[in-house]
Amino acid sequence: MVRGLADIGAEAVLLAGAGRAVLLQIADAAVGRGVADHSTFAGRPLERLAATMGYVYAVVYGSEDQLAAMRRAVNRAHAPVRRQPDSASAGYNAFDPASQLWVVATLYDTAVTVYQQVHGTLDAGTADRIYREYARIGTALQLPAELWPASRAAFDEYWDERLAGLAPGPHAVRVAQALLHPVAGPVWLRAVMPVARLLTAGLLPEPLRAAYGLPWSPRRQRLFEGVMRFLAGVYPRLPRRLRHWPKDYYLGRIDVSSVRSMSRSASRSASHA
Repeated sequence: MVRGLADIGAEAVLLAGAGRAVLLQIADAAVGRGVADHSTFAGRPLERLAATMGYVYAVVYGSEDQLAAMRRAVNRAHAPVRRQPDSASAGYNAFDPASQLWVVATLYDTAVTVYQQVHGTLDAGTADRIYREYARIGTALQLPAELWPASRAAFDEYWDERLAGLAPGPHAVRVAQALLHPVAGPVWLRAVMPVARLLTAGLLPEPLRAAYGLPWSPRRQRLFEGVMRFLAGVYPRLPRRLRHWPKDYYLGRIDVSSVRSMSRSASRSASHA
């Protein structure tokens, strides 16, 4: 049976790739500089994760009000993230379609990479459908639909070309170190970071792992493979309510009251026009 994004997108295990996705994103010069100048990833990692996952879950599973609320929140957060080219930077703009394409591409590739590590290779029909549907993560914002590569083969070409040109700058390396070695946040977060660092490094392409200065060795490779085998053996057997808990939690946190208030105001204005 051909499955779609809604069939796999709620799986909590996909969060194991969160660090990989972020480090891939900030390895791009424009995205990395924008994050370094404006983001709160390092100081408030859980809030940033909530914002990203809330938006993704709203696109895939949310109501119209939930999606509208998250779209407004993301656009509001992106509005100040812009800088004209100068002697210190080539400039950046969070609304730039090419940058948005790269961010969505990292989310897609990471989700599929982690899912297949745990659940096995997707059949061709399911893989094609998930790929097509993932474009909505970007097109719900400012990504033009035609910018999303037309097929998985076209995406692979785009991905390989982009990976070959990535070179995280010092600002991106500093963000990565702060993200992977948090000094703030709850005790449980710092307790799980050794595993998070291992998964992040193990899931990254080797050149980027080296560029970020992430330690690696045959022993770490064996540990990484052991963790992934453990997840593949245990995670699929967990109850669905546990596997989908993050989706239910983050969707439940979305405040749609402001969107409904704006809708009612617009309706009243229209009725008096």
